[in-house]
Amino acid sequence: MNNQRWLSQNFFAFFFTWGIFLPYWTGWLVDAKHLTVSQASVIMGCGLLARATSNLFFFPTLAKYVHKKRLVSILAIGALITTLFYLLSTSFISLLIVTLLFSVFYPALLPAVESSAATLVQHGNVHYGKSRSYGSLGFVIAVLIISMLTGAFGNNIIFWSMVVGLIGMLLMQQMATPKELLVVPTKEQRAKSLSMKTLWTIKGFPIVLLVVILLQGAHASYYSYGYIYLGDLHVDPFYMGMIINIAVICEILYFMKADTLFNKWRSSSLLLLAASGSSLRWLLIYLFPNVWVFIASQTLHALSFALAHFAFIGYLTKTLPKEQIPNAQGLYSALAMGLSTAILTFLGGYLYEISPGLSFAAMLICTVPAIGILLATRNKFQY
Repeated sequence: MNNQRWLSQNFFAFFFTWGIFLPYWTGWLVDAKHLTVSQASVIMGCGLLARATSNLFFFPTLAKYVHKKRLVSILAIGALITTLFYLLSTSFISLLIVTLLFSVFYPALLPAVESSAATLVQHGNVHYGKSRSYGSLGFVIAVLIISMLTGAFGNNIIFWSMVVGLIGMLLMQQMATPKELLVVPTKEQRAKSLSMKTLWTIKGFPIVLLVVILLQGAHASYYSYGYIYLGDLHVDPFYMGMIINIAVICEILYFMKADTLFNKWRSSSLLLLAASGSSLRWLLIYLFPNVWVFIASQTLHALSFALAHFAFIGYLTKTLPKEQIPNAQGLYSALAMGLSTAILTFLGGYLYEISPGLSFAAMLICTVPAIGILLATRNKFQY
């Protein structure tokens, strides 16, 4: 199996399901399960907290005892089983419990695939950006398909599409896997990676992690309420998927060129550009509440998300020993993609019911401090 092709296919498979979950799951809870926006935001926020806990403890621990192929399979099976529990859930409490269980398994697939990517990149002959662009492509295709299917069959199709996507991920694990990903960690390697304390001694790592926590957390309102916001702007459901996909298409274009376009840039320079683009993005949506400005702001996703993500992954592969990469990925997914997003999802949900634009403007409390931190530390810590 060609390593580049394997990584591209697995990124595609996961992000296809991510394209179902991220833009549509909150809306599905509101429409199909008859929750209010605030109730759905509480459930999704609690799910993000469970995701953070899982990625911080469950995922790194499991990664120490099984090889990466088995790790993905275990998480995919757990995600599929817990997804089916939604069929029996109708009340707020039952939906909350199922979402907590689901959030232990499903989101952990992201650091699992990313850890595989980091391992293959460190072994050489694999370009991260090229394979990651296939993940974005999977996201785009999923969003387009769901936007068409919901228009034809209603929002229940979101759930069944998720089930099919997870089955597809499991089938993908039956393919031949690169030998580098079939290595079970030894006792000595587990000892080296057991503690996360050494991560904090690596020059610049705490600062870089803090910055990406702020920048990725700033997407909370967009991820949880972007779909609902377009509905409030009276956008036809058929076009919602197309509008959401503008962001991911820009992300794809960035990842396709990232390995060569910014290969000489420092991590701090990349993050500074990402923070500036993110600040502009949320400010535009707040100041100009109309669909055309929202569409224009979507192009900034290449900076606010893709550039920040690429900068962090590049920092990991160049700076960290391979034994610590699962720990770092777990921290990143737990804190940047989970905890910070959860906290800001609660804030965004509260502000959204006051004024939708406020929930986006509130994200500046993350992006502006990120700019200040970068300017104050980039030369001192040389990252």
